[in-house]
Amino acid sequence: MRNYCNYDIEERLQERNYEYICGIDEVGRGAIFGPVVAGAVILDPGKLNYQINDSKKLDHKKRLALSEYIYENALAYSIGWCWNDEIDDCNILEATKKAIKMAVKGLQVFPGYILLDGMKPDFLDVAGEGIIKGDNKSLSIAAASIIAKVFRDQLLISFSRFFPEYRFQKNKGYATREHIHAVSLKGMTDFHRKSFDISGAWKEL
Repeated sequence: MRNYCNYDIEERLQERNYEYICGIDEVGRGAIFGPVVAGAVILDPGKLNYQINDSKKLDHKKRLALSEYIYENALAYSIGWCWNDEIDDCNILEATKKAIKMAVKGLQVFPGYILLDGMKPDFLDVAGEGIIKGDNKSLSIAAASIIAKVFRDQLLISFSRFFPEYRFQKNKGYATREHIHAVSLKGMTDFHRKSFDISGAWKEL
C-alpha cells in the first residue's frame, strides 16, 4: 500500500530555492500529565525513507526504528518541550509555541522554511506555513512527529517507575479511565497539569 506521506511539498519549495526545509510537529498537547513536546527535523533529500509516516499510524517498534534512522540520516533534528507548570501558567497553546521555539533554536542547521502541522508558524522568525494534517502529507512533518512521540513516550515510561499506580507506560499521561481513577484515589502528582479540568474528563469517560 502506498504511503500517503511524500516529499512533494518540500520538492516544490526547493524549486523556489528554499534550502533546509524543516518539518515540525508536537505531541502531548491533550495530555493531563507531563510536558508538551515538539520535534523539528530537516531531512536530507538524498536519504529519504518513505516508511516514515504519521507517528500515530506506526506501532512502537516501527517508531523506534524510524527515529533511529532519522537521527542517523537527517541533516538536522531537535526536540523542544514545555513542562506542566509552564502550561498551567500560560495555557497550552502558548506552551506549545514555547516548545516549538526551543526545537527550532536547537537545530544544528538554521531552517530556511518551516512546515508546521496544523498551526501557522507566524510566531517564528522564519518563513513557513501551517499544513492541516501535515503529518499525513509531509515526510518532514511526519519525521518530526516520530521523534517527538518517541521522546515523550520514553519519558513517560521512565515516570511510570516512580508513579506505578498511574500506569503512564500505558496511557502516556492522557486522561484514560484508569488514569483518572488513579488521580481520584491518589491525587495529582507535581507533574500533572493543574489547569486542566480532570473532573470534566472523568465525566466524559
